[in-house]
Amino acid sequence: MMAWIGALTMQADKTYPYLTFETTDGAKISVNTESLELTISGTTLTAGDQQFTLTNLNKMYFSTSDESTTGIEEVTNAALDDATEIYDLQGHKVTKEQMQKGVYIVKTKDRTHKIVVK
Repeated sequence: MMAWIGALTMQADKTYPYLTFETTDGAKISVNTESLELTISGTTLTAGDQQFTLTNLNKMYFSTSDESTTGIEEVTNAALDDATEIYDLQGHKVTKEQMQKGVYIVKTKDRTHKIVVK
């Protein structure tokens, strides 16, 4: 595994300044490859200042732009009614009834939303 991570470091160049991680819920987080250090501890991958649970990663790839999905927007109750999956920020699947104050990832058939429950 460490040899594989070393290979990733060697492939990063100025043509692809970002390493983008896509999680199983479709969210994307890009990290700058300049001086990027990847470490794995147990089931956690750390890339720069971002941490990922390995089981929640769908794929990672080099990209030419920051593809992070960072916006939190207001979601209507209709979007919650259409939710196919809901996750907390630790990656645990929850139901609408289990949602308390906090931030959640809500996946519908059309797109993925980040929402705040107050």
